Amino acid sequence: MSKVVVGMSGGVDSSVAAWLLKQQGYEVIGVTMQIWQDEDSELMEENGGCCGLQAVEDARRVAWQLGIPYYVMNFKKEFKAHVMDYFTEEYIQGRTPNPCIACNRYVKWEALLERSLGIGAEYIATGHYAMVKQLENGRFALKKSVTANKDQTYALYNLTQAQLARTLMPAGAYTKEEIRQIAKEQELFVADKADSQEICFIPDHDYAGFIQRERGLKPEPGNFVDSNGKVLGQHKGIIHYTVGQRKGLNLSMGRPVFVTEIRPHTNEVVIGEANDVFTDRLICDKLNWMAADGLHGEERQVTVKIRYSHKGALAVIRENKKNQVECCFLEPVRAVTPGQAAVFYDGDYVLGGGTIC
Repeated sequence: MSKVVVGMSGGVDSSVAAWLLKQQGYEVIGVTMQIWQDEDSELMEENGGCCGLQAVEDARRVAWQLGIPYYVMNFKKEFKAHVMDYFTEEYIQGRTPNPCIACNRYVKWEALLERSLGIGAEYIATGHYAMVKQLENGRFALKKSVTANKDQTYALYNLTQAQLARTLMPAGAYTKEEIRQIAKEQELFVADKADSQEICFIPDHDYAGFIQRERGLKPEPGNFVDSNGKVLGQHKGIIHYTVGQRKGLNLSMGRPVFVTEIRPHTNEVVIGEANDVFTDRLICDKLNWMAADGLHGEERQVTVKIRYSHKGALAVIRENKKNQVECCFLEPVRAVTPGQAAVFYDGDYVLGGGTIC
């Protein structure tokens, strides 16, 4: 009997994933990752989300219902280094990070997998809506889940071959409604629990406030400028802005205007019209290949997603000499944002992806 460690967030998806794997004959161990929680129990209770105090209690209760061992493992050090510090540094550098992608790659997989293998497990599993498949070429790749609106492959594109080979994602073969129905049939008390939406370590959505507290810095005001360098007004500090942003600019221009670029070296935020937010080209680096091991000098037409909520757009991709990939879209796309991921899809499979630079 193969042993699998299931990352349990206290939500319905990971709870049902644990049940499904037990039904499939695995020896299941439930683990909740303690990652950022403050020692103040009232604050932990308030934050909730996927890693607060309530999540731990809910996961423990589900594990008891399922009759599986359950542990809480401390990953605060890894989370601080790979997620929180990365998040703050990216904003300071004028980029817009994706902390969930970093957390998946370096905490939920790299750190958890290492500890799980250390206690004799052969696999780790989560409640993500995605599927792991081994292709005819021998490589492991993510396949989209059965429902597009819940698919989470975008946030998982950076997983390595070694990690995918040890990963199980049973929820990816079901719709959200089917997962909830299974939970009700098994009388799991989390069957109707709402999904967590916010960034877990910033439950109040005040990114700038979090960065100021973390770094002990006061944002330096600078100039809003147009593409020609003309000063249009003054901004509150670049950590308050992201490409494509319209609200919260406090600029009286008599028409809607948008952030088109952030220049950390000059502390400028570039403002433009709606059309200026569209482009037909991007370059990404820090590449991770999944269904293939690269392009090997060839061009490929693929579907590219440039943010989690993006439906994807057709593009031709090619590698350049700097170990980067250039994406040339067949039609312009809106708000290509440095720091976010560009993920390449070949049909339903993740071909690879990188960080927009």
